[in-house]
Amino acid sequence: MKYLVKQAIKGDADAFLELMEQNSLNMYKVARAILQNDEDAADAIQDTILTCFEKLDTLKKPEYFKTWMTRILINECNKILRHYRHIKMPEFIPEQSIRDSSIAEIEFKQMLELVDEKYRVVLVLYYVYGFKLQDISELLGINENTVKTRLVRARNQLGELYFGHSQSVKRCTAGEKEGMIL
Repeated sequence: MKYLVKQAIKGDADAFLELMEQNSLNMYKVARAILQNDEDAADAIQDTILTCFEKLDTLKKPEYFKTWMTRILINECNKILRHYRHIKMPEFIPEQSIRDSSIAEIEFKQMLELVDEKYRVVLVLYYVYGFKLQDISELLGINENTVKTRLVRARNQLGELYFGHSQSVKRCTAGEKEGMIL
């Protein structure tokens, strides 16, 4: 990926497109977890891709491309959330997924939507995107210990939702993280 980033910085449009394609699923998962809406997630991703393309020359270290891009995505999601806070929306109607999903996947998505936003973002960045605690700390601009605390609280919230009482949720291995779909 580092090679693609260097090529994209030099102006290679194909390399940039390949980078975006490689990261599109993870960008969708993060945006969807924050915004809880496919259309808004698509808008955030589109704005993120445009911003990345326009400001790629400001990236100092190619190895931090993924972190840099995710920070831009989170900022775009927060912009959309701020926009909606100023608009009074009619009662929210949950959208129905068109694709087939397993019952466990549907339950997980529903539980994830019930978790507080600050915990949900940390869960998605850690388990779906595979970021380390230090990277999440930098992305969100918060202390690493705060990230750890939010991760524990998120697991506890999920445990309460799933089991009906406070029970810590088992940590996933790297292999389990890769198979997890949001």
